Amino acid sequence: MTIEKIKNNIDSKLGDNVKIIYNGSRNKKEEYSGIISETYNYIFIIKTNGDEIKSFSYRDVLTNTIELFFDKL
Repeated sequence: MTIEKIKNNIDSKLGDNVKIIYNGSRNKKEEYSGIISETYNYIFIIKTNGDEIKSFSYRDVLTNTIELFFDKL
């Protein structure tokens, strides 16, 4: 998978609910749930259910630093 394919996939999910698992250092994992609110050339923005704003890069997805799970209706 390429960064462009990842970006196009996330662009198509704009406004959808998403769960993100961030795989940090020393086996530390953080989990966020929210909505994909904006996409840009190199990053995308998630507005979490706790009204936080988090940004992630498409490279994070490519390198498995984060995992995305989309809600299925």
